[in-house]
Amino acid sequence: MEDHNKAVVFQVAQGEYAIFIDYVISIEKEDGITEVPSLPSYIVGIKKVRNELIPIIDLEQVLYNRSINNEDQNKLIVLKTEELTFAVLVRDAKEILAVAEENIKQVGLAAYQKTSYFTGVINLDNRLIMLVDPSVLIDSLDGIKEIKEYMNNLV
Repeated sequence: MEDHNKAVVFQVAQGEYAIFIDYVISIEKEDGITEVPSLPSYIVGIKKVRNELIPIIDLEQVLYNRSINNEDQNKLIVLKTEELTFAVLVRDAKEILAVAEENIKQVGLAAYQKTSYFTGVINLDNRLIMLVDPSVLIDSLDGIKEIKEYMNNLV
């Protein structure tokens, strides 16, 4: 099965989510994050990954409006979109899953502007996994234009 049919499955709060592996650069431990004052509440700070400074986004803050607990199994999933490299802080990166096209269902909530980054649901026998498009996610965040400019100026 080709890479574009594989997704990294991760946990945020009690839910399971996935991002296609095409966007994923690496999965890192939650350490070495430098806090930056006056940034939006969903940004934990910045971290140097492979000699590049990237913003760290608390995905639990984005999805559930509460900060993630600091736990040992927390992971950073480093993502690359056309405009920005960034990481999402999640409770756990669980697995890489081969996803058959027929298991991806459209989600009715995708039309809702605030959740347009959910592009589908991976429907398995005993699991429903929300599929996230990181390009749409990053563009949906308030204040992200300023963050992109800030990160581009650091280069």
